[in-house]
Amino acid sequence: MFQTTADKEKDKKTKKKKVEESDESESEKEEKSKKKKGKGKKKKERAPSPEIEFDDLETFVMEPAPQGVTVKCRVTRDQRGVDKSLYPLYYLHLDNEKKTFLLAGRKRKKSATSNYLISIDATDLSRGGENFVGKLSNLMGTKFTVFDNALNPERALPDMSNARQELAGIIYETNVLGMKGPRRMTVIIPGMSKDNERVPLRPRNECDGLLVRYQNRRMENLIELHNKTPVWNEETASHVLNFNGRVTQASVKNFQIVHNKDDYIVMQFGRIADDIFTLDYNYPMCAVQAFAIALSSFDGKIACE
Repeated sequence: MFQTTADKEKDKKTKKKKVEESDESESEKEEKSKKKKGKGKKKKERAPSPEIEFDDLETFVMEPAPQGVTVKCRVTRDQRGVDKSLYPLYYLHLDNEKKTFLLAGRKRKKSATSNYLISIDATDLSRGGENFVGKLSNLMGTKFTVFDNALNPERALPDMSNARQELAGIIYETNVLGMKGPRRMTVIIPGMSKDNERVPLRPRNECDGLLVRYQNRRMENLIELHNKTPVWNEETASHVLNFNGRVTQASVKNFQIVHNKDDYIVMQFGRIADDIFTLDYNYPMCAVQAFAIALSSFDGKIACE
């Protein structure tokens, strides 16, 4: 899908396998629920993340998800306190028994534009800290860019080897129903090499970035993704998507990001409580990309309840 015809066939097989595995897990849940009744038990039975281990956190959050594995996570929003009501803290954990911490994010204060810092340390969300791994920047209305932690091109070496990479471009489009209806999203991410590594994109200026390349349809080494269009449900009088049990509450923030050619779900995000959301991502997306896309949906220009 992302490089060659052979890869497309491989992804289709992977998708089919995931559907079969999902069906099996659902039937197992039904058997368990018959034997053991109670809300507490059902919550525990919600499909957790596969067993994922890593030695280096920074490397893991920057690397694409392993092919054929859905990395299941949970985003929590902390709005407690006067300051946090304006600048909430967001945390990303693996949705497993250990609740392994991955990333933290927060909107920068006193910033002219919406700017979110992303860190691998929940207690260190400073731009100059050694745990800073990326940022989400909003320069043009409802368009966002995700960067890694390297240098601004103006301060980088002439060969751009230490210049920052653009990891994603996110575009929210107005729909005919306005903010009350489902939002349209386009996500642009760098393509993958034959070795399944992200193709580095280090633009020298804004005119060569992901968003401008997409606007000018210069799509070489880029992957174009869109949110899956929800279907109107007469029974619930709302737009719905099938999250396979991973999302339990209706919200305009719920979305699935898919590859158009075969509806392969690259990422899904949705609410399960007032300040708790599930976030699942697949190859070729990494944790920083997925978390930043989720953060963009909380931004004041985009978010609505």
